[in-house]
Amino acid sequence: MTTEQRAAIASRLRLARDRAGLSQGQVAKMLQMHRPTISEIEAARRSVTAEELAEFSRLYSVSAGWLTSEPQDPSTDRLELAARELSKLKPGDVDRLMDLLKSIRQRPEGR
Repeated sequence: MTTEQRAAIASRLRLARDRAGLSQGQVAKMLQMHRPTISEIEAARRSVTAEELAEFSRLYSVSAGWLTSEPQDPSTDRLELAARELSKLKPGDVDRLMDLLKSIRQRPEGR
C-alpha cells in the first residue's frame, strides 16, 4: 500500500467516523482497540488491516469499497450520507419528509 493510498483511507475513515457522530474513544471502545490506535490509523501513520477495515465498515455503515476508493464527487458522498440517515427514520417520518420534498419541488423558482 502506497503512502497516498494509506492517506486516502485514513481520510475516509476520519470522515466516516465524523459522519457517524462518534469520537475516537467511542470507536476504540466499540472495536476493542486503544484510542491511540484509532488516532494513528486516521493520521495514516499506521496501516489498517483487512479485518479492521471490515469492522470500521460495519460500524460506520459504509462499504469497505467506499473506504478504500478514490475520492468521488462530493455530492455523491452527501447522497450516501442522506440515504443512511433516511434509513434510520420511522415510516411515518419518511412519508412526511417525502411530502415536504414534493412541496419544495413544486414551488416556483425565486421563492
